[in-house]
Amino acid sequence: MELTFASYNIHKAVGLDRRRDPERILSVLHEIDADVVALQEADRRFGKRETVLPRDMLDDLSHYHAVPLNHRPDSIGWHGNALLVKCGISVMDAGVVPLPTLEPRGAVRADLLVHGKRVRVVGMHLDLSGLRRRQQLRTILGHVKDCGPNCPSVLMGDFNEWALHGGCWREFPSPWQVLMPGRSFPSRRPVAQLDRIVISDEWTVSRTHAHHSALAAVASDHLPVVATLGLPKK
Repeated sequence: MELTFASYNIHKAVGLDRRRDPERILSVLHEIDADVVALQEADRRFGKRETVLPRDMLDDLSHYHAVPLNHRPDSIGWHGNALLVKCGISVMDAGVVPLPTLEPRGAVRADLLVHGKRVRVVGMHLDLSGLRRRQQLRTILGHVKDCGPNCPSVLMGDFNEWALHGGCWREFPSPWQVLMPGRSFPSRRPVAQLDRIVISDEWTVSRTHAHHSALAAVASDHLPVVATLGLPKK
């Protein structure tokens, strides 16, 4: 069984041309065609903090639906973090993961049922402070443990970590595997691998990449990162 996961900081759907264009973001998602997508900066920052990807647009123009979190009526996520899954993937449970922070940061979690297998996914956008990032990851890893044994897990998002090794990556003990799909920021000429996907040991890695396309280069200041992962049938 293979699933494709993607993480994408969509910068509130504002591209490098300074236009807010949610349909362009959906077009990039269609290029990727992932089964599960973690979005960051999916809500407006002020006011009602409504989503920049309206639910009716997702229903009409995409094959995704937003994992329901039911925290803000006008939002599809929590502090800008949202999870999208392809139609046909069942959501067993979902919720937010409160993080220690001074900034408006958060993480969201969904337990999915795929071919009879429970899979836990966490999407996140971590703090600019290195100390705070490490505290946040400890909180998230503690939360993932609640899934119990034999629960394949995928953590993904904008980690805001410029170091290739060390830094917050030290928080992941073996057998967690920190994938390096490629440089994703800034999108026009990426130099940093801020966006990552981290997997538990049940998964095998088929392929990873940062998604480069003419559309992705202007749709946001980040490129999406993608990983196709496999699970044994039993």
